[in-house]
Amino acid sequence: MKDKKISIPKLVTLLVAVAITIAAIVLNDYIFGAKSVFYRHVSDTAVLQWLYGEAIKNIIRTIEVVTVAVVLAMLVHLILNRMFTHSKRGLTIVKLLNSFVTWVIGIVAFLLVLSAWGVPTGTLLASAGILSLVVGLGAQSLIADIIAGLFIVIEGEYQVGDIVVIDDWRGTVKEIGIRTTRIEDAGGNVKIINNSEVKTIVNQTRELSVAKAYIGIEYGESIPRVEIVIRDNLEKIKSRIPAIIEGPYYKGVDALSASSVDLLFLAKCKEEDIYQVQRDLNRELKIMFDENDINVPFPQIVVNQPIEFKGNSTKAEVRSAIKFVEEQKELSKGIEEKAE
Repeated sequence: MKDKKISIPKLVTLLVAVAITIAAIVLNDYIFGAKSVFYRHVSDTAVLQWLYGEAIKNIIRTIEVVTVAVVLAMLVHLILNRMFTHSKRGLTIVKLLNSFVTWVIGIVAFLLVLSAWGVPTGTLLASAGILSLVVGLGAQSLIADIIAGLFIVIEGEYQVGDIVVIDDWRGTVKEIGIRTTRIEDAGGNVKIINNSEVKTIVNQTRELSVAKAYIGIEYGESIPRVEIVIRDNLEKIKSRIPAIIEGPYYKGVDALSASSVDLLFLAKCKEEDIYQVQRDLNRELKIMFDENDINVPFPQIVVNQPIEFKGNSTKAEVRSAIKFVEEQKELSKGIEEKAE
């Protein structure tokens, strides 16, 4: 995971806030105590005493609280990122914990700031029981999102970095937060889904995906001859496409189209490589056919023209082709179902 860079203005602001915080801690008695410098040259007017005394002290206290909260959140996030981002599951947990820590620290800092300005936070917390009932009635969806997010992480249905399909949206999981899941598609578009709304999901990263390639040959071409050519070149094709993990396999005649006999090829690869593998496989098959004078036909209409065969296959070619086809069926058994 890439670390987020802090801009120079933000860094300067943070350093100034840290300096003020350190000064406030060191000079605590001279700012907040009986020796406060804000009361030495202030008139007896209560308004001026508050304005030049209490108000400035409250502002300094607020800066102190916010700075400590920001630094603490940064340290916790840094520690979590360094310790648990070595795997997809660890990255997923870190994303969720970072979101949770940010909320907790933010709420505590908010209460401390209110306390610094004289707001009775104890009374607010005491009345939380009453407010929780009112808020709970209006925040049922929020609670459902939080619970759903926890179960997603615990059960490991999907993790950060997985390629998933949710509601017909295919993309890479970028973040699993307390409330939402963020998914980015291949075009960079981002979809944010509430965790409780994730009803059905297809995780395409758990197992190898199946890349499919269709290529047609002329009706006048000898199928056994073509299958012998395929048999002799499959290993070469695999060596030229490193992303293929298993295969490629020849599955046989997939369809008798209007102008061609369509052949089907399958190969196993990682989900993130599937589209590139399909393109590379199409390229290599076309090159193979060109090198062996096997034409890939284009749509055409032949009127009263007898089919001109390019020659019958020998018995040895037929036997070899049948053996090759049967071997390919056995090797690729069960793959086609997963590709549908």
